[in-house]
Formats: sequence, structure tokens, C-alpha cells
Amino acid sequence: MKSSLAALTVRSLASALPETYELLHLETVDSTNEQARRLADQGIRVPYWIVADQQTAGRGRRGRVWDSPNGNLMTTLYLPVSLSPEEAGQLSFVAGLALQQTVAAYIGDGATVSVKWPNDVLIDGAKVSGILLETASSRENRIDWLAIGMGLNLHDFPSDTPYPASSVKAVVGTAPSNLDAAYQLAQDFEQFYQQWKNVGFASILMAWRHVAQNFGQPIAARLENETVEGIFVDIDGTGALVLETADGARQTISAADIFFPNLTA
Repeated sequence: MKSSLAALTVRSLASALPETYELLHLETVDSTNEQARRLADQGIRVPYWIVADQQTAGRGRRGRVWDSPNGNLMTTLYLPVSLSPEEAGQLSFVAGLALQQTVAAYIGDGATVSVKWPNDVLIDGAKVSGILLETASSRENRIDWLAIGMGLNLHDFPSDTPYPASSVKAVVGTAPSNLDAAYQLAQDFEQFYQQWKNVGFASILMAWRHVAQNFGQPIAARLENETVEGIFVDIDGTGALVLETADGARQTISAADIFFPNLTA
């Protein structure tokens, strides 16, 4: 279903996307990641940027609900490519850098735009975006396709979160349309995607460290059964967080919710 926005605008965006990508613009969908799954089920092997004006069942990491009001960006990059699970995980960091660069382009010098491990984007410590990767495995432990779902608070943000949240409009007083933001994000993603393919994951991690929130400072990592506090000292070669605890020991963490003691809701 096409959006009510002018078809010319949609065609202009589609023609401006990086080469080889198609645009699927939907007025309403359950979730853009589910739409990517439907493309995969249909055997479509062309990469798509899927943009929805509204989601009725948006979701974030660990099954959480993702608020999807009109005006915000809800998009998924559908990549029908063969990847190892490790490579798919690396693209989460590629997407994080792309979102950080997109947000920074709209924010300018008036605030600090950073990434929160593993893949959120923050403005002055408040969350404005999130990323959800979903895949399907094929034979020989390869991934047959990858959906990189990205949500960006352009106009609105939730007020009932356990962490600070914000939006582009809340910071600078205005915000782009979801289609304009999708175009910017597609360009930024392609830049880092090509860097990842041609130079390697180490270069992505180097860039990621430079914009990481609280890098070299205290953080709290909330695991399933405990919370570990310490200094965020590194991201290792696999993308795992390295935390130095008070006794000088280093702990490698592959999955956790991160909180910052120096930031309050």
C-alpha cells in the first residue's frame, strides 16, 4: 500500500537510493521487519529499503514494544545475502554508525550524538534510535537473508522508558520527514557497508569507539541474573563489550542492557 504522500516524492527517493537498492514505501504495516520476512518467503533476492509511515506491531530487542507514531522513521533494510552469523552481527555496528551519522547531520554542533553498545543512538545521552536484526539460517550455518530494522525518533519519543529518551525535533525544534531521513540513512549506511566489505570489521570498530557513549568511563551492564559495574575499556574483535571491574579483572560481555551512572532519566 502506498503512502498518501505524493508519488513523485516516493519516486524521487527511490531514484536517489544507492545503486541496486529498491524502495518499498508502506502506509501501514505490522512491522517493517515482518515485511522483510515476507519478501524472503516470496524468494525475492533484491535488496530493499522498507519504509512505513505507521507500524501496528513494532518491536525492539528482546521482544520489547517499539513505539511507532506517525512522523518517526520506521525502516528495515532487507539484505538477501549469504552471511556467516558473525558477519551478520558485525552489520549491527555498521547500522549503528550509519544512524549516528544520520542523526548528527540533523543535529549539527548543538548536541553530542553517540552510540550506546550494542547499537542504540543517543543525543546527549538520551536514546533516539534502536536497531533490531533478524535472520533466517540456511544450510552449513550460513544466513540466507538479513533484516536490519531501524527506528529513529524524528518528532516524538516515549516518556515511560527506564532510560532518558529524546527526538530530533525535541533537540533542534524541527525534524525531517521519514522519507528524507530514510534517504539520508540509506546513503550513510552504504558508506559504512562498503567500508566493512572493502576494509574489514576492524575499521568499523575503530570508528565505533570514537563515538561510543561512556567509552573509558563507568557503565553498568545488566545481565540476565546480575548487574556488573565497571569501566567500559574496549570492544573486542567480535564486537563484545570489555568491562574492567573494581578489582582490575576484565569481563567480556556479549549481551546486556547498558546503563550509565552519570545519566539520569
